[in-house]
Amino acid sequence: MFIVVNLKAYDCDPIAVATAVGDVADDTDARLAVAPQSTDIAAVADHGVETWAQHVDPIDAGSHTGHVRPASVATAGATGTLLNHSERRLTLAEIDGAIDRAKAAGLETIVCANNPAQISAVTALSPTAVAIEPPELIGSGTPVSQADPEIVRDAVAGATAIDDGVAVLCGAGISSGDDVAAASELGSEGVLLASGVALADDPASALTELVAGVHP
Repeated sequence: MFIVVNLKAYDCDPIAVATAVGDVADDTDARLAVAPQSTDIAAVADHGVETWAQHVDPIDAGSHTGHVRPASVATAGATGTLLNHSERRLTLAEIDGAIDRAKAAGLETIVCANNPAQISAVTALSPTAVAIEPPELIGSGTPVSQADPEIVRDAVAGATAIDDGVAVLCGAGISSGDDVAAASELGSEGVLLASGVALADDPASALTELVAGVHP
Protein backbone atom coordinates (compact mmCIF):
# COMPACT_ATOMS: atom_id res chain seq x y z
CA MET A 1 0.00 0.00 0.00
CA PHE A 2 1.40 3.38 -1.07
CA ILE A 3 0.43 6.32 1.17
CA VAL A 4 1.18 9.83 -0.13
CA VAL A 5 0.81 12.76 2.26
CA ASN A 6 0.11 15.94 0.28
CA LEU A 7 1.02 19.05 2.26
CA LYS A 8 -0.72 21.35 -0.25
CA ALA A 9 -0.09 24.99 0.75
CA TYR A 10 -0.96 24.34 4.38
CA ASP A 11 0.61 26.34 7.17
CA CYS A 12 2.38 23.29 8.57
CA ASP A 13 5.96 22.29 9.33
CA PRO A 14 7.11 20.07 6.43
CA ILE A 15 10.07 18.77 8.40
CA ALA A 16 7.86 17.74 11.31
CA VAL A 17 5.65 15.79 8.90
CA ALA A 18 8.72 14.32 7.19
CA THR A 19 10.07 13.22 10.57
CA ALA A 20 6.77 11.53 11.38
CA VAL A 21 6.70 9.80 8.00
CA GLY A 22 10.25 8.56 8.46
CA ASP A 23 9.55 7.24 11.94
CA VAL A 24 6.36 5.43 10.91
CA ALA A 25 7.88 4.08 7.69
CA ASP A 26 10.42 2.15 9.75
CA ASP A 27 7.64 0.15 11.42
CA THR A 28 5.28 -0.64 8.52
CA ASP A 29 5.25 -2.54 5.25
CA ALA A 30 3.50 0.42 3.64
CA ARG A 31 5.38 2.74 1.31
CA LEU A 32 5.13 6.33 2.58
CA ALA A 33 5.91 9.59 0.79
CA VAL A 34 5.51 13.32 1.39
CA ALA A 35 4.51 15.87 -1.27
CA PRO A 36 5.56 19.31 0.05
CA GLN A 37 5.45 22.65 -1.73
CA SER A 38 8.21 23.04 -4.33
CA THR A 39 10.22 25.36 -2.09
CA ASP A 40 10.43 22.61 0.55
CA ILE A 41 11.32 19.63 -1.67
CA ALA A 42 15.07 19.79 -1.04
CA ALA A 43 14.69 20.14 2.74
CA VAL A 44 12.23 17.25 2.97
CA ALA A 45 14.30 15.04 0.66
CA ASP A 46 17.44 15.80 2.68
CA HIS A 47 15.55 14.47 5.69
CA GLY A 48 15.69 11.02 4.12
CA VAL A 49 12.02 10.39 3.27
CA GLU A 50 10.53 9.68 -0.13
CA THR A 51 9.61 13.06 -1.57
CA TRP A 52 7.19 13.93 -4.36
CA ALA A 53 6.42 17.20 -6.11
CA GLN A 54 2.81 18.39 -6.02
CA HIS A 55 2.93 19.40 -9.70
CA VAL A 56 5.25 19.83 -12.66
CA ASP A 57 4.75 21.47 -16.02
CA PRO A 58 5.48 19.90 -19.44
CA ILE A 59 8.61 21.96 -20.04
CA ASP A 60 12.35 21.65 -20.54
CA ALA A 61 14.98 24.28 -19.79
CA GLY A 62 14.12 27.65 -21.30
CA SER A 63 11.99 30.76 -20.98
CA HIS A 64 9.20 29.48 -18.72
CA THR A 65 8.83 32.02 -15.90
CA GLY A 66 6.67 30.73 -13.08
CA HIS A 67 6.55 27.14 -14.32
CA VAL A 68 7.83 24.04 -12.49
CA ARG A 69 10.42 22.10 -14.48
CA PRO A 70 10.44 18.32 -13.89
CA ALA A 71 14.23 18.10 -14.05
CA SER A 72 14.52 20.81 -11.38
CA VAL A 73 12.36 19.01 -8.83
CA ALA A 74 14.30 15.82 -9.55
CA THR A 75 17.55 17.66 -8.88
CA ALA A 76 16.05 18.96 -5.62
CA GLY A 77 15.41 15.37 -4.50
CA ALA A 78 11.90 14.50 -5.67
CA THR A 79 11.39 10.97 -6.95
CA GLY A 80 7.88 11.50 -8.29
CA THR A 81 5.17 14.04 -8.94
CA LEU A 82 1.41 14.37 -8.65
CA LEU A 83 -0.33 15.65 -11.77
CA ASN A 84 -3.83 17.00 -12.45
CA HIS A 85 -4.91 17.27 -8.83
CA SER A 86 -8.40 18.78 -8.53
CA GLU A 87 -6.76 21.94 -7.22
CA ARG A 88 -4.29 22.10 -10.15
CA ARG A 89 -6.08 20.89 -13.27
CA LEU A 90 -4.33 20.29 -16.60
CA THR A 91 -5.56 19.57 -20.10
CA LEU A 92 -5.08 16.05 -21.43
CA ALA A 93 -2.34 17.33 -23.73
CA GLU A 94 -0.58 18.98 -20.77
CA ILE A 95 -0.84 15.76 -18.74
CA ASP A 96 0.65 13.81 -21.64
CA GLY A 97 3.52 16.26 -21.96
CA ALA A 98 4.12 16.41 -18.21
CA ILE A 99 4.28 12.60 -17.97
CA ASP A 100 6.76 12.54 -20.84
CA ARG A 101 9.03 15.20 -19.30
CA ALA A 102 8.73 13.65 -15.84
CA LYS A 103 9.81 10.26 -17.19
CA ALA A 104 12.76 11.91 -18.91
CA ALA A 105 13.76 13.38 -15.53
CA GLY A 106 13.45 9.98 -13.83
CA LEU A 107 10.27 10.84 -11.94
CA GLU A 108 7.34 8.55 -11.20
CA THR A 109 3.89 10.02 -11.83
CA ILE A 110 0.48 9.82 -10.19
CA VAL A 111 -2.28 11.38 -12.30
CA CYS A 112 -5.46 12.34 -10.46
CA ALA A 113 -8.89 12.17 -12.09
CA ASN A 114 -12.48 12.94 -11.10
CA ASN A 115 -14.25 9.85 -12.36
CA PRO A 116 -13.70 6.42 -13.95
CA ALA A 117 -13.98 7.77 -17.52
CA GLN A 118 -11.17 10.22 -16.84
CA ILE A 119 -9.19 7.47 -15.11
CA SER A 120 -9.35 5.41 -18.31
CA ALA A 121 -8.26 8.39 -20.40
CA VAL A 122 -5.20 9.21 -18.32
CA THR A 123 -4.26 5.54 -17.86
CA ALA A 124 -3.80 5.41 -21.63
CA LEU A 125 -0.99 7.98 -21.22
CA SER A 126 1.05 5.41 -19.22
CA PRO A 127 1.71 7.15 -15.90
CA THR A 128 3.08 5.17 -12.98
CA ALA A 129 -0.29 5.34 -11.24
CA VAL A 130 -3.66 7.06 -11.36
CA ALA A 131 -5.78 8.28 -8.44
CA ILE A 132 -9.56 8.47 -8.32
CA GLU A 133 -10.40 11.65 -6.41
CA PRO A 134 -13.92 13.14 -6.66
CA PRO A 135 -13.40 16.86 -5.95
CA GLU A 136 -16.55 17.22 -3.85
CA LEU A 137 -15.09 14.83 -1.27
CA ILE A 138 -11.67 16.47 -0.93
CA GLY A 139 -11.32 17.78 2.62
CA SER A 140 -14.79 16.52 3.49
CA GLY A 141 -13.73 13.85 5.97
CA THR A 142 -15.91 11.39 4.05
CA PRO A 143 -13.79 8.91 2.08
CA VAL A 144 -14.73 8.05 -1.47
CA SER A 145 -14.59 4.37 -0.49
CA GLN A 146 -17.54 5.06 1.85
CA ALA A 147 -19.45 7.71 -0.10
CA ASP A 148 -19.30 5.93 -3.45
CA PRO A 149 -17.46 2.58 -3.41
CA GLU A 150 -18.62 1.79 -6.95
CA ILE A 151 -16.60 4.70 -8.32
CA VAL A 152 -13.45 3.09 -6.91
CA ARG A 153 -14.33 -0.34 -8.31
CA ASP A 154 -15.14 1.20 -11.70
CA ALA A 155 -11.89 3.19 -11.69
CA VAL A 156 -9.88 0.04 -10.96
CA ALA A 157 -11.74 -1.89 -13.66
CA GLY A 158 -11.33 0.91 -16.19
CA ALA A 159 -7.61 1.33 -15.57
CA THR A 160 -7.00 -2.42 -15.62
CA ALA A 161 -8.78 -2.75 -18.95
CA ILE A 162 -6.43 -0.15 -20.46
CA ASP A 163 -3.14 -1.07 -18.78
CA ASP A 164 -2.93 -3.43 -15.83
CA GLY A 165 0.57 -2.16 -15.10
CA VAL A 166 -0.77 1.22 -13.95
CA ALA A 167 -1.61 1.20 -10.25
CA VAL A 168 -4.86 2.76 -9.01
CA LEU A 169 -4.86 4.87 -5.86
CA CYS A 170 -7.78 6.34 -3.94
CA GLY A 171 -7.99 9.93 -2.71
CA ALA A 172 -10.43 12.37 -1.12
CA GLY A 173 -11.54 12.15 2.49
CA ILE A 174 -9.05 9.49 3.62
CA SER A 175 -8.44 9.98 7.34
CA SER A 176 -8.34 6.64 9.15
CA GLY A 177 -6.99 3.12 9.07
CA ASP A 178 -10.49 1.88 8.25
CA ASP A 179 -10.52 4.15 5.19
CA VAL A 180 -7.19 2.70 4.03
CA ALA A 181 -8.43 -0.86 4.57
CA ALA A 182 -11.66 -0.12 2.67
CA ALA A 183 -9.74 1.39 -0.24
CA SER A 184 -7.55 -1.71 -0.39
CA GLU A 185 -10.56 -4.03 -0.38
CA LEU A 186 -11.98 -2.13 -3.36
CA GLY A 187 -8.80 -2.76 -5.34
CA SER A 188 -6.81 0.39 -4.61
CA GLU A 189 -3.05 -0.01 -4.26
CA GLY A 190 -2.60 3.21 -2.34
CA VAL A 191 -4.16 6.40 -1.00
CA LEU A 192 -3.64 10.13 -1.25
CA LEU A 193 -4.38 12.17 1.85
CA ALA A 194 -3.63 15.62 3.17
CA SER A 195 -5.12 17.44 6.15
CA GLY A 196 -5.59 14.29 8.25
CA VAL A 197 -1.81 14.13 8.66
CA ALA A 198 -0.50 17.53 7.59
CA LEU A 199 -2.71 19.44 10.04
CA ALA A 200 -2.75 16.86 12.83
CA ASP A 201 -1.48 17.90 16.25
CA ASP A 202 0.58 14.70 16.22
CA PRO A 203 1.34 13.63 12.62
CA ALA A 204 3.11 10.45 13.76
CA SER A 205 0.06 9.26 15.70
CA ALA A 206 -2.21 10.09 12.76
CA LEU A 207 0.02 8.12 10.42
CA THR A 208 0.28 5.20 12.82
CA GLU A 209 -3.50 4.97 12.91
CA LEU A 210 -3.63 5.11 9.11
CA VAL A 211 -1.12 2.34 8.51
CA ALA A 212 -3.06 0.16 10.93
CA GLY A 213 -5.37 -0.38 7.96
CA VAL A 214 -2.55 -1.80 5.85
CA HIS A 215 -2.60 -5.58 5.61
CA PRO A 216 0.47 -7.57 4.56
